[in-house]
Amino acid sequence: MAFELPKLAYAYDALEPTIDAKTMEIHHTKHHQAYVDNLNNAIAGTDLEGKSLEEIQKTGTDKAAVRNNGGGHYNHSLFWELLTPGGSKEPVGNVKAEIEKIGGFETFKEDFSNAAKTRFGSGWAWLVKNTDGSVTVTSTPNQDNPLMPVADVQGTPILGLDVWEHAYYLNYQNRRPDYVSAFFDVINWDKVEELYNK
Repeated sequence: MAFELPKLAYAYDALEPTIDAKTMEIHHTKHHQAYVDNLNNAIAGTDLEGKSLEEIQKTGTDKAAVRNNGGGHYNHSLFWELLTPGGSKEPVGNVKAEIEKIGGFETFKEDFSNAAKTRFGSGWAWLVKNTDGSVTVTSTPNQDNPLMPVADVQGTPILGLDVWEHAYYLNYQNRRPDYVSAFFDVINWDKVEELYNK
């Protein structure tokens, strides 16, 4: 069965002023849709057809179209779920406890922001759950993610921030740090906790 573009749980304008409606609409209906279409084309007739999106990430592939578009579909599908109108301000539960162990929320914000701001070119900043339950901040280039064998830091992504220019340029132009800072206003920490506990 072919992959499909997931529906959003909120309207395109629901995250304003942090993320404007036009950016959300273009990002979802154009950029993400292209990753879905290109992934379906890339895996058609291969042994990856019928595998889950997560399995495709973990398998690793030397086929650029699968790596880039599979990553693009996985990363964006996760990203939409991590956003919520009004945000939930702070981590909760087990994630909060693990963030305390790496220096507390303010230290985490600084580390995560630096990972996002200093990622050269396009890519993602991540908070990942390690196999021992601890958490680590990292970043990946392009549409790579921590599930992939090529990632410098491997683990299960539980929070991700898209720092490709298409995610913020209409509203923030070249001011990536402003976009990164504003992201903390729309994080769905309940979803992050759910992903951690899964």
